[in-house]
Amino acid sequence: MAIVPRHRHVLPQIAADGALVALAYYLAFHLRFDEGLTHRYALLLERTIWWVVAGGVLVLVLSRVYLRSWSYAGQRDYWAIVRGVVGITLLTVVGVAVLRPVQIPVQVPRHHGTLALALPNGVIAMFALLLLVSLVGVRVLARALNERRLPGVFRGVREGERGVLIVGAGDGGRLVVREIVRNRELGLVPVGFVDDDPRKRALRIDGVKVLGGTDRELPRILEDAEPDEVIIAIPSAPGSTRARVVRECRARSIPVRTLPTVFELLKSHDSPGMIARQVREVRVEDVLGREPVLMELDEVGAYLARETVLVTGAGGSIGAELCRQIAHVGPRRIVLLDHAEDNLFAIQRELEDERHVPAATLAAVLADCKEGERMREVLQEHRPTVVFHAAAYKHVGLMESNPVEAVHNNAIATRSTALLAGELGVKRFVLVSTDKAVAPATVMGASKALAEFALEGAAARFPETVYKAVRFGNVLGSSGSVVPIFRRQIARGGPLTVTDKRMTRYFMTIPEAVQLIIRAGALRSSQSPAGSFSAAVPLAGAGAPALQPAGDPGSSAPARAEVLVLDMGEPVRIVDLARAMIELSGLDPDRDIAIEEVGRRAGEKLHEELFNSYERACPTEAEKILLAEREPLAAEVVAAMFDEIKLLVLEGDAAGLAAKVAGLSSTVRRGVAASAATDGATREPATASVAPVSLVHSADA
Repeated sequence: MAIVPRHRHVLPQIAADGALVALAYYLAFHLRFDEGLTHRYALLLERTIWWVVAGGVLVLVLSRVYLRSWSYAGQRDYWAIVRGVVGITLLTVVGVAVLRPVQIPVQVPRHHGTLALALPNGVIAMFALLLLVSLVGVRVLARALNERRLPGVFRGVREGERGVLIVGAGDGGRLVVREIVRNRELGLVPVGFVDDDPRKRALRIDGVKVLGGTDRELPRILEDAEPDEVIIAIPSAPGSTRARVVRECRARSIPVRTLPTVFELLKSHDSPGMIARQVREVRVEDVLGREPVLMELDEVGAYLARETVLVTGAGGSIGAELCRQIAHVGPRRIVLLDHAEDNLFAIQRELEDERHVPAATLAAVLADCKEGERMREVLQEHRPTVVFHAAAYKHVGLMESNPVEAVHNNAIATRSTALLAGELGVKRFVLVSTDKAVAPATVMGASKALAEFALEGAAARFPETVYKAVRFGNVLGSSGSVVPIFRRQIARGGPLTVTDKRMTRYFMTIPEAVQLIIRAGALRSSQSPAGSFSAAVPLAGAGAPALQPAGDPGSSAPARAEVLVLDMGEPVRIVDLARAMIELSGLDPDRDIAIEEVGRRAGEKLHEELFNSYERACPTEAEKILLAEREPLAAEVVAAMFDEIKLLVLEGDAAGLAAKVAGLSSTVRRGVAASAATDGATREPATASVAPVSLVHSADA
């Protein structure tokens, strides 16, 4: 970094600082000797002031004081000035002592000589103090002049300006205030802060008073302050806080906007100075009743640095976000694989143009996971060390109508890709699964359950490869989710259609889910606790042997795939999501737009679950990630299962295939339950029986 940056203000700043050094040095002498300088000290001042100024400017330059314009001086600049003042003072004292600019003749009996005149202690102290005050003061003044609208927060709102109440008096709120007072063209004036921290109550922060909290005081504050607009300036605020603010403001017809979320700020390439222009309308994702999961992506994704990572389904909602976040941690190469040309092209251009990922780091591959030989070519050519398998069909209704394609793509293609990954030495294989794989009632859910079983067979055959399935609920913003459907219905004037007003779903935003998927891929494989089953489990059924309990707990357990489940929080009612979206559009759900109940579709559940009855939820080392502990199926059983399914797929027997996959899932459940009962082991069901909360979630995928 250059010590003196080349901006147009640097030379005037150096000249002004030189003048301040001279003035401080001059005043230090005259204030010390208030009755007038003696000839000796006048001579000392005259002979030293020029090189004190030159040396002082040099010290300030070396202290990196001129890296920014005075108008934007901050705490770091002030610390640099403190260092510079200390250096100038020491340089002056040492220089006078060494150079001896004024010498006084000394006469004592039998000896004649001279004595160097030193700086008085009072002059040294006053010089340092005056210099510090002047250098800091001129910068504070310059910044105050640059922010000349700051007094507006005291004078109130003038005609043509809009009063803004800012929720959050932390760093985000202070950034908003500073941008507002710097930019007149915004036409905004801050009228107060709202913050739940009791220590900030009644304080003035950047000249703006904290009026109270968001809980019981918000209605009073809105009535007293009468803002024209409210800005939520807490990027990490929980959905419950946002929802409370939105509800109170909507009741008074006050528009609400918000800063981007933490995930959006991380993805943003705008400069921090544009923070006020990043404020946007509140979306339904912002008012979810759950605490956001915050992780340091550089830490959780460190295992992907300098690795070759393959992402299947890279053009889809989850796959594209995986590519964005993986690119952030510096992989050696990202192989983007998708069978949809438009989606693949879009994510490739986004990574190169908007996120500035070098083209040499990306490899866009147009391929279909169902084509085994083509996938072998891709893996042999690029030799990935980590695979995220996000390619899947997920629309429940379409998959019910097309069961052959659903099973072929979601189950058989997953098994084929997982086996190829193990055969070609991939270190980690992570499958993106779904909560619909739990006690599946649809073809799509059963196909994803089979995909989880496929990893168990692959893990038994290729123990050097770590296989993990990551299971989670619905995500807002994904293609086909209920949110864009509701938005289109609102745009048409309604009605909003829900299949059952009792229906609930688990919910998570796409960036949050992907961050946890990446974190799950780094988790160490857990060992089965003593006394639990660790042997492979054959299917219980006609002629099938019963499950065998594990032998010696100290014996080495076979390699097994793990199913990791993301903590989705509490389920949310779909009808409450519909009402929230209507209200966020500025409409009344009871008057402007109707909500109609149209009845459930075949296989559609009222409430989704995250764990099967034969699985046990176990904590992991990662927050918000649980292990679904269950007995693995034997590799030969998985192979036999898929042989039967592949035959039905080749024959195109849709009805037989649908019946078969449903029957296989039931058989697995019966086999595990029978084995647990035979062994006398007690299993704690891990179904998430949680009372639904009021607000949002997805009904469709």
